[in-house]
Amino acid sequence: MTKTITLAHGNGGAENNELIKEVFYEAFKNEILEKSEDAAIIQNGELAFSTDSFTVSPLFFSGADIGKLAICRTCNDLAMMGAKPKYLTCSVIIEEGFEVEQLQRIVASMKKELEVNDAIVVSGDTKVVPKGAVDKIFINTTGIGEILYKGISSNNISEDDLILVNRDIGAHGATIFAAREGMDMNSNLKSDCNSLYPQVKALIDSGIKITALRDATRGGVSAVLNEWAKQSNICIEVEEEQIPVSDEVKGICEMLGFEATNLANEGTFVLAIPINYATKAIEVLHKFEEASNACIIGKVTAQYPQKVILNSSWGTKRFLDTPTGELLPRICW
Repeated sequence: MTKTITLAHGNGGAENNELIKEVFYEAFKNEILEKSEDAAIIQNGELAFSTDSFTVSPLFFSGADIGKLAICRTCNDLAMMGAKPKYLTCSVIIEEGFEVEQLQRIVASMKKELEVNDAIVVSGDTKVVPKGAVDKIFINTTGIGEILYKGISSNNISEDDLILVNRDIGAHGATIFAAREGMDMNSNLKSDCNSLYPQVKALIDSGIKITALRDATRGGVSAVLNEWAKQSNICIEVEEEQIPVSDEVKGICEMLGFEATNLANEGTFVLAIPINYATKAIEVLHKFEEASNACIIGKVTAQYPQKVILNSSWGTKRFLDTPTGELLPRICW
C-alpha cells in the first residue's frame, strides 16, 4: 500500500479495500467486522447497526442533495441486511460562513427521507470549524434497525442463486459528474438517490427467499459483484446486454470513456436469490415505479472462483474487475 492516502483510497474499489483491510481491519479485527456486510448484525441477530460519513460536491444536484443522501445511505445499509430502519444519529461539521438557509434545506431533505423510512433521529452533534478547514459541510449518520428477515449474507451465495438488479445503473455517478462539470445534458438525467426499505420490505412480505443484498454505491455494480465473488468463493457471470443502463448514462459513458458498472448509485441494489424465486421477485419490484426495469443480470458458477465474468453482446468474455484509481472524487461519501 502507498505511504500516503490518495483520493483513490476512498473510491470503493481496490485501493479502498486495501486500506480498510490493512489498516482498519488489522487494528479492529473481530468476528462481526470481518463479515464485511453493509451493516453489522448484533444482539443475537436482532439488530443491524451501520454508520456513514458524507462529503459530496456539489451539495445540491438533480434528484437529491447531501441531506437526502445521508439518510438514504444509512437506512439503505440497514435495509440490505433485512432490517427496518428505526433510530439514527446525525453529526455535522460545518464550515464557518456556511449559509443557514442551505443548512435548513439540507435538514428538510433529511426529515422528509426519515419519514419515508418511518425512522427518527435520536441523537447528534454539531461542530463549526474555521473557513477552509472543511468544504462547506460534512455529515455523519449512524443507524440502528430491527431485523425483519434473518440470514441475509454476502458470504452464503451459491450456484443455486441468480443475480438481479432492481433498476438501471450509474445514474448517481453520471448526475454528479454532469453537475460538477457544468454539462447541460438537456435530458431527464437525475440521481437515483432513493430509500430502498419499501422495496426490500415488499420482497420480504411476498415470501421471497433472499440470499444476499447490497446497494451498489461507491465502485458501482462492479465492486459489489467482485466483493460477493471473493466473500462466497464463487464465480459470477453477468450478461452485458441484460444490465439496464439509461440512454443518458450511456451517453456520458461513451463520451468520457466510463463504464456504467463502475459508476456509483444511491438507489440501486443487487440481489442474489434462489433461482425459483427470481420471477416472483421481479414481479414484486416492478410494482415500484423506480424499479420498473428490475431484471436478472447474471448467474453463479464455479468456472473462475472469486472472479466476475462479463459476457458481451459480441459473444466475447472478459473479467469485470474491481474498479481502481479515482474515477470521480467525492461522489457520495
